Amino acid sequence: MSAGRSPIQSVAGHLVLLVLAATALLPLTLVAVNSLKPHSEVVRNPLALPTSLNFANYRAAWDFGHFGTGFTNSFMLTGTAVVVVLGCASLAGYVLAGKKIPAWPAVMLYFLIAVTVPIQLFLFPLYFAFAMLHLLGNVIAVGVVIAAINMPLSVFLMRTFFLKVPNELEDAALVDGANTYHVLRDVLLPIVSPGLLTVGVIVGLIAWNEFLISSTFLQGEGHFTATLGFLSMNGTFSTNQGVMMAGAMILIAPVVVIFVSVQRYFVEGFVSGAVKG
Repeated sequence: MSAGRSPIQSVAGHLVLLVLAATALLPLTLVAVNSLKPHSEVVRNPLALPTSLNFANYRAAWDFGHFGTGFTNSFMLTGTAVVVVLGCASLAGYVLAGKKIPAWPAVMLYFLIAVTVPIQLFLFPLYFAFAMLHLLGNVIAVGVVIAAINMPLSVFLMRTFFLKVPNELEDAALVDGANTYHVLRDVLLPIVSPGLLTVGVIVGLIAWNEFLISSTFLQGEGHFTATLGFLSMNGTFSTNQGVMMAGAMILIAPVVVIFVSVQRYFVEGFVSGAVKG
């Protein structure tokens, strides 16, 4: 029991958490249960348990959703976005947190304005540039675009984590003869690693679920991500809810596994980065 709390407060807090957890897990549970049922059983009673464990829906969803190709493209897209964001945002956050350039207030203002600008304003010029450069269908190039969209928020988050690092650590390393590269690589980045993980998870989830940019620039089934592959099933299996549920489970399973694996570090990173900004 938490110090300073009465038993009633503690019980009430746990009840609220249980209700919130049930609210979050119930839809996912229903999707998992209905993915094992034929369409007729789903329509008859979506809350009932399946009469038998039938994985035919998963086989149909995997084949018609082209998830083999989709997962490959999604991992390439997400990996590109995460690597580009972590590389650029960590360097920008280090520079802005240490006020190492005279124009740092203007740069911060620029990123603040960039957060408020909708990406829809840039779709036509981006599409024109992609067409001129023959990059339509290039998963790596689209990953760079998604990284650029998420860069302002990522820079703000990384700056917050660098602000928590005492300046004395960097000064001591410089006195010992380390250059800026070694200070950043060997001293600062290990300290802000929770921030790197937090930013990586946020950007990774956004890139994995991204629809607008990928549907605009990735044309043709050979370039579809897992999300686009799942959405392409709507025309064929819109009347077969069992197969659609199976496709949804295939799509979200990697996200759930990865997030559950790193959620402790993700929460720690958010808490430690929310103190100073």
